[in-house]
Order: sequence, then C-alpha cells, then structure tokens
Amino acid sequence: MSPLDLLLWVVAPYVALTVFVLGHVWRYRYDKFGWTTRSSQLYESRLLRVGSPLFHFGILVVILGHVGGLVIPKSWTEAVGITEGMYHVVAVVLGTIAGVCTLAGLAILIYRRRTVGPVFTATTRNDKLMYAVLAVVIVLGLAATVAANVLGGGYDYRTTVSPWFRSVFVFQPQAELMAGAPLLFQLHALSALVLFAIWPFTRLVHMLTAPIGYLTRPYIVYRSREPVTRTPGWTPTTRR
Repeated sequence: MSPLDLLLWVVAPYVALTVFVLGHVWRYRYDKFGWTTRSSQLYESRLLRVGSPLFHFGILVVILGHVGGLVIPKSWTEAVGITEGMYHVVAVVLGTIAGVCTLAGLAILIYRRRTVGPVFTATTRNDKLMYAVLAVVIVLGLAATVAANVLGGGYDYRTTVSPWFRSVFVFQPQAELMAGAPLLFQLHALSALVLFAIWPFTRLVHMLTAPIGYLTRPYIVYRSREPVTRTPGWTPTTRR
C-alpha cells in the first residue's frame, strides 16, 4: 500500500468520525436552539409535499440497505439461507429504486430552495454545502450500483468494502481492501466521509434526535383572559 492509501483508508475515516462525534457534542452544548431542521414549510408546501416524502422514504431504504450490506457479514446471510444471487438481486433492485427516489426527491428540494424566494433567502451557506455533498454521495452510490451490477459483470462489495468498514470500528483498519475496490466505490466512500465530517454543522443533526420529551412533558393549559373594563383617558389613582 502507498502512503496515499493509508491516508485515505486509515487516517481519513478516524478524522471524519472524530469530527462527527465531537462536532455533535459541541453543537449540542453551544447551539441547542440551532439544533433544528429550520422548517420552511410556511413559505412553500406544494413542492415540499412531493420532494420531502420521496427523499425521506428513499433515504430510509438506502440507510437500511447500507446497514445490512456493511454491518452484517456475508457469512451470516449465507448461514440463514440467503444465497449470493438472492442478495445480489434484492440489493440491486431495491438499491436502484431507492437511489432514484432519493435523488429525485433531493432534486425537487434543491429546485424548491433555488426558485422559491423566501426559501432561498433562508438557505445558509452550510445548507448549500450540505446539499452539494449529499447529492454527490447519492449520485456516486447510484452510479457505483448501476455501473458494477447492471452495466458491468457484478461486484461483490461485501468481500472488500464491508470488511474494511467493520475493521475501522474495531481499530484494525484493513486499508488494502478499499485500495483494491473499484474507483466509483472508493469515491462514494470518500464523499460519505466528507458528509459525516460536515454533518454536525448542518441541519442533518435533526436525524439524530427524536421528540421523546413530548411523551412526558406536562400539558399546556390555555386560559381565556377575563374581560377588562377600560375607561377613556387617564384615571388617577385614589388613596384609601
């Protein structure tokens, strides 16, 4: 392996993970009120009703697919009777559909932010960077799936990318596995590392929170005001 391979597949993952963790700690400590999606539904809802479900449902399937493909070893799926051919068909079909839906939803959301004046005004530079990096990650992931498994002869990333991914978390990174992976898979992994590094400083932080407090917080009591009798002019106080 070259020094560049060690930098990309050993150093860069730990730098991204460190920034990811410490960045969220810093954000939660010093910017709690900014820990929000900064919803813009009040400004425009027609495009949002189409783009948001497409993106969120698509990205949910993509995340579940990545968890299944990267975290669960190949030997485990084979042990329960899932052959390589079965896994390959399901992964390619669902992955392609989910990737297209996610990309279409993201395109609608970006178009909405660019063309709707109030929404564009409320878009920060961090938002623009996040959208750009997220789009690159999705495009590269979809391109890698299509190029390797639809147009090409197929590539089993669970023999290279997945073991490398798991090796990082047990602090025994096997950089040689990623060094031999196809270029599109390498670019997809690197762009994902960039996304994780900027994650804590964007609106993506809302993915790591859930409104659990709503289940235990007390009810908000609304009371009507008592009618107030007003007198014209200024009424001096009287001493009793």
